[in-house]
Amino acid sequence: MSYAIIETGGKQLRVEPGRFYDIELLHVEPEAQVTIDNVLLLQHDGEVTIGQPLVSGATVEGTVVRHFRDRKVLVYKMKPKKKTRKKRGHRQEITRLMIDSISMNGSVIVAAPTKSEGTPTPESEVSAPDPETASE
Repeated sequence: MSYAIIETGGKQLRVEPGRFYDIELLHVEPEAQVTIDNVLLLQHDGEVTIGQPLVSGATVEGTVVRHFRDRKVLVYKMKPKKKTRKKRGHRQEITRLMIDSISMNGSVIVAAPTKSEGTPTPESEVSAPDPETASE
């Protein structure tokens, strides 16, 4: 299993190809390709490459799935024995990013499996026998 640790939005994430992650808002259109160059660590086939602070030549490529807003966080401030109360809410803007591949020096180390390589689709699964013909 290969993975990378990237930095985006002031946070560090462990990412793998073929999975999606919710990160801070990226100002790009949905279905757009994004390349992240801030790779802090790269692991492939038991070989670990640690950057100082970044791994040179390493990139993570992904596709923006959609933008949405996170759950509401309530902030309630109250001073006891006073009539001071404040209730405020906040919803963070989030981008859902699907990781497509991890590259090192321009060559793709690991890529997300395509639909043909992955799990079988429902049309290709073996269906149960028809109950009308099974009773005969």
